[in-house]
Amino acid sequence: MAAIAFVRRSLLRSHKFTATRSFHMSSARERSEKVLEEMKEKNPYFEKYANKIAAVQQSSPEEFLSRLDTVEKEKKKPKFGPSEVERDYSELLQPKAPLGTEATRDRSHRKLSDIMRLELVEDKSADDIKHLWLEYHKDKDVITAAIPLSQYNLMMARAKQYPVFILPIPRSQGYEFILLQFAANTVHFTPLLNYQVHKENAPECLNITLFTECSDKGIVLMRGEYDTKVINAQEAQCLANQVQLYYSQNNESKLSLLETFTQNPDKFKHMDIIEELNNLKM
Repeated sequence: MAAIAFVRRSLLRSHKFTATRSFHMSSARERSEKVLEEMKEKNPYFEKYANKIAAVQQSSPEEFLSRLDTVEKEKKKPKFGPSEVERDYSELLQPKAPLGTEATRDRSHRKLSDIMRLELVEDKSADDIKHLWLEYHKDKDVITAAIPLSQYNLMMARAKQYPVFILPIPRSQGYEFILLQFAANTVHFTPLLNYQVHKENAPECLNITLFTECSDKGIVLMRGEYDTKVINAQEAQCLANQVQLYYSQNNESKLSLLETFTQNPDKFKHMDIIEELNNLKM
């Protein structure tokens, strides 16, 4: 009796599976036929490929719909600008090491000798040091530069006046704002959204260190390490370039934005910094 009951249950499950599959197949066929009719009306090239399209639609309606979904997703991707991997915003629920921890403060005073042997560049010119610095990092997930000492001095003077600011980076559906903060010889960056959730415990997306050991040669070496899960190399470089434009050059409009953000935050308009970036891109 138990065996008979088992067989009956198996037959019922098999029948249910077959009925369900038939329902899905029927539903998929109906949807695919509807889509096919829409394509005839909207696509001027439909007739050219009608036979091939119909063959796929008849033999496997589900595959036909799957291919169509893929095409539609490709059409929605931006044709210009950096491609963006969709952000996993669950990271907002998991704060990383706070910006103000001992580890971060130690890294703020990181020395150039931690990265390279200084005796190798003692007798080198500024141009030679710059070349060695860029070559050493070219295959690493970092951004680098050699900054003239005069620009670095101006940057540090501005940083004392305006230690905190926000910068935009382009995204596929607009812009994302990144909060920056100067601390010693380091600039910390975190997405504004992260900061709004975690405050001082917000995880960094970029950390730029400025090494002054070669300042007697007239240059300061810059190295930026970024979180590849949040920003890519182009976006990290975009942020570094904007820091230089706001803090190392005498541009009245950008100075005005720094002043407003620091002294009159209620009057600060986010669209103004987006406009500055768009003018730069033009």
